[in-house]
Amino acid sequence: MEKFKSNICPTCGCSLVRLGIKEISATKSTYKDESYSFCCSGCAKIFDENPKKYIEEIKNVIVCPVCLAEKNIAHTTGVKFKDTVVPFCRCPHCISTFEEKPEYYLDRLVGKIEYKGLFNNLCC
Repeated sequence: MEKFKSNICPTCGCSLVRLGIKEISATKSTYKDESYSFCCSGCAKIFDENPKKYIEEIKNVIVCPVCLAEKNIAHTTGVKFKDTVVPFCRCPHCISTFEEKPEYYLDRLVGKIEYKGLFNNLCC
C-alpha cells in the first residue's frame, strides 16, 4: 500500500491531489528529519505548533484512488491489485471505475498524472 500513498495535509487532513496541489508547489515543513507537505502556509504554521498531534491524527488516513476521499483505513474496503491490496472508500462505484483504468487512478493518486483538483489549486 505504501507505494500508492497520496500526500495528505497533516493539519486539515485534505488530500493534496484532490485539492490539485502538486508536490513541487506544496508548502513544506520538517519534523524529526521528515518532510511534510501542506495545502497552505496556514496549515504548516498550525502544524509547527504541535506536530505530534497532527501526525497522530492522520497516521491511519488513506485516500481513495477514484473519488479521492480521505478515509480512516478502518473504514475502507481493500481490493487486490497485482501484488498488493489497494484501499478504497466503501463505494462500489469507485471500485468498478478503478477496475476499468487501474493504472490511471493509481498514477493520479501519487501525483504522476496532473489533476487540477476541486478548487483549481486554491486552498484556504
